[in-house]
Amino acid sequence: MPAGSVKGEIPVKKTSLAAIVALVFGLAILAGTPAPASAKTVNDRLVSATKAVREMASQSDVETMADLVKGAKGVVIIPSYVKAAIGLGGAYGEGVVLRHDPATGRWYGPSFMNIAGASYGLQIGVQSTALLLVVTNQRGMERFYGDKVKLGADIDIAAGPVGRSAGAATDVNLKASIYSYSMSKGLFAGLSLGGAVMSTDEKANTAYWGAKYNPRLILDKPASASNVQPLLAALNELQKKAGK
Repeated sequence: MPAGSVKGEIPVKKTSLAAIVALVFGLAILAGTPAPASAKTVNDRLVSATKAVREMASQSDVETMADLVKGAKGVVIIPSYVKAAIGLGGAYGEGVVLRHDPATGRWYGPSFMNIAGASYGLQIGVQSTALLLVVTNQRGMERFYGDKVKLGADIDIAAGPVGRSAGAATDVNLKASIYSYSMSKGLFAGLSLGGAVMSTDEKANTAYWGAKYNPRLILDKPASASNVQPLLAALNELQKKAGK
């Protein structure tokens, strides 16, 4: 086993994004499940992200996540993270990154990204999960200013805690730069994403902003466009669910 690898994971640096996407789509077809659909436009991705945030915000045990979002340096929302496996497995999703200033409550961006991973082992089936990643510190946020970041290697990430004891959880246990949450078939929970790779979607960024900008510049731009306002409203409503 290569140094630094984890049993059950294929080192993503040796597996291209295109290969993982092809793997996920191919396994979905073999499993008799419709292939996962990519967002047709960046606006479609924003609409799907808004829906995912609203669905998570409606859960009864969302207070801890809401508390984290309220103090976050940024968030990443992946409306559909599709995992497909028949022994050999892959996962792929398209998302959006927003920077947050907790002092003012203002949001910046969006920047668009993709996430991919590969694995092997005793596994079968296809599953689609909505993800929300809470970036808790500046070190974590700066990882999204570049072209690529490997979760768990370039930056620490952990499954986010759920429940209503936000104060106790945040004071004692929360030390990671990123906490991940998932929503699948009505079930809300933390989710481990170690080993997955997030890459800047330059094509989507250019389509949204009308020019080629790097993620650092994009995430310094106020989120003021009309088509991102529903997503910001959903995130602001989510923060109101934070524990008192």
